[in-house]
Amino acid sequence: MTFRNDSISFEQKKDEISQRRSQLSVVKQTLLKKRLCGNFESNAQLQLIPRRSQREPAPLSFAQQRMWFLYQLEPNSAAYNQAASIHITGSLDLAVLEQSLNEIVHRHETLRTTFAITQGESVQIIAPTLTITLPIIDLRKLPEVEREQEVQRRTTQEVQQLFDLEQGPLLRSIVLHLTETEYLLQVTMHHIITDGWTWGVLVHELVALYEAFSIGKPSTLPELPIQYADFAVWQRQWLAAEVLETQVAYWKQQLHNLPTLQLPTDRPRPIVQAFRGARQTLMLPKALSEELKVLSQQSGITLFMLLLATFKTLLHWYTDQDDIVVGTDVANRNRPEVEGLIGFFVNQLVLRTNLSGNPTFRELLGRVRDCTLSAYTHQDLPFEKLLNALKLERTRGRMPLFQVKLVLQNAPLPPLEITGLSVKLSESDIEAGRAKFDLLMNLMDTTEGLKVQLEYDTDLFDAVSMKQMLGYFEKLLCTVVKQPQTQLHVLEEMLTEVSKQQQILNEKQLKEARLQKFKNIKRQVI
Repeated sequence: MTFRNDSISFEQKKDEISQRRSQLSVVKQTLLKKRLCGNFESNAQLQLIPRRSQREPAPLSFAQQRMWFLYQLEPNSAAYNQAASIHITGSLDLAVLEQSLNEIVHRHETLRTTFAITQGESVQIIAPTLTITLPIIDLRKLPEVEREQEVQRRTTQEVQQLFDLEQGPLLRSIVLHLTETEYLLQVTMHHIITDGWTWGVLVHELVALYEAFSIGKPSTLPELPIQYADFAVWQRQWLAAEVLETQVAYWKQQLHNLPTLQLPTDRPRPIVQAFRGARQTLMLPKALSEELKVLSQQSGITLFMLLLATFKTLLHWYTDQDDIVVGTDVANRNRPEVEGLIGFFVNQLVLRTNLSGNPTFRELLGRVRDCTLSAYTHQDLPFEKLLNALKLERTRGRMPLFQVKLVLQNAPLPPLEITGLSVKLSESDIEAGRAKFDLLMNLMDTTEGLKVQLEYDTDLFDAVSMKQMLGYFEKLLCTVVKQPQTQLHVLEEMLTEVSKQQQILNEKQLKEARLQKFKNIKRQVI
C-alpha cells in the first residue's frame, strides 16, 4: 500500500509540474529546456547591462531609430501615439496624483527624452528635470449620455494630438472627473518612448507612489538598476559581430523569397498608405475561450499558437496561398534589468508557415509551433536591423515584410487597491481612426473571455467585410476546438458554405429593404 500511495503522489506531482511548465511563456519554456539539457547561456550574455559612464547625449536604440525615421517621413501623423485610460474609483487626492506622476517622470529618463540630430547622428536628449501639470476636466454636471460622449470626444482628441519629438514632452495626461467618486486618468505617449508592457509598469508605480505620498511617506520604490539610454548603448555594443551575424543568417534563410499576402480587398491599394483605419470588435463566449485553452494545453502549445494557426487557416482560405506570412510582437524584455523600465523595447517577428499538403488542423498546430519557437529563439535581432540586412526596396504603399499582424495580450493587469481607492487600467476602445497594417488582429484574454479587435485599413476594406471576417474566424474556432483532426480543405469547404449562406441572406435582406422602400413611396403617392 505504501508503494502505491507513493506512486500516486509522484504522478500527482508530475501533473502539477507539467501544468506549471505549460503556464510559462514560450521563451521561458525554451530557456528551461536548454538548461535541463545542460545548454546554459554564456557568461558574457549573463552579464548585467552597465550604466553608461558619460551623461552626454546617448544613441537611439534600434527600435527608436526606426520610429525616428518614420516620424521624419510623416511628422504630421498620429499613427504612433499610444494611449491608456486608468479608471480610479474612490476619494482621490488630485494633488497627490500629480505628485506621483511627476515622481515617475523623475525616475524614468525616457519620459524626459527628446530627439535630435547632432553631427549627423541621431541622439537622445535627456532633460535633467521635467514637471508636468495635470489638467482636471470636470464632467460631473453633465447627464450620463452627454458625459460619455464628452469622454469619447476628449479621449479621441488626446490620441490624435500630435507630438513634437524634437521639442517634447512626449507624455500628456489629463483627468476627467466623472462623478463624485469616479475619475478617468488619460495618459498618452509617443511610441518612441513606450510600449504595451510600459503601461503595467506605470500603473504599478503610480499605485505604490500614491500610497506612500498620501500618508506623507517618501517613495518606497527601489532605485532603477539602469535607464533606457543605458540599454540603447549596451544594445549597440552587444548586437555586433558574431551575435549579429548568427541572427541575420537565420532570418535571411527563413525569409528567402518571402511572398506578399494577396488578400482580396474592397478597393485597389493606394500608391501611398494613408494609415486611415477603423476597428471591429468580437467577444468570444467564455466557454469557447476556455475550451481553446484546454486544447492548447493538451496539444503542448500556447494559446497564441492555436489562435495563430486558426488565423492562418482563415488567410489561406481568403488568398488560396500556401505560404502564409503573419507578423507579431514580442516584449523583448528577457533581461531582468529592463523589466521595470518605461521605454520602447517591443520587437516584431515574422512568422512564416507553409500550409500545403492538406494537413489536419492538429498537424498545422505542429508546423505553427515549430515556426514560432524558432522565431522566438532568434528574437534578439531588431526589426530595424532585419530590414537593413535584407536590403528591401521600400514602398509607401504597404508595410515591409508583412501586412497582417496578430497579437495576443494574455497578461491583463488586475484591478489594484490603494487605501480608499480602486485602480484599473482600461483597455482602450476609442476609435483613433488609424491603422498601420492592412489587418491587425488584437486578442485580449479577459475574465469574460477572449476579446477580438480587428483593426483594418479603411482605404482597402469595408466594415461589412471585416465583420464577416470576424464571423468566419469564430466559426473556425468553434470547429477546430471540437474536431482538431479535421483537414484543411474540409475546414475551408465549411467556410465556403457559410459564405454562400451569408450571401443568400444578404440578398434576401436587400430585396426586403427595396420592397419596403417601394411600399413607402407608393403609400406617399396615394
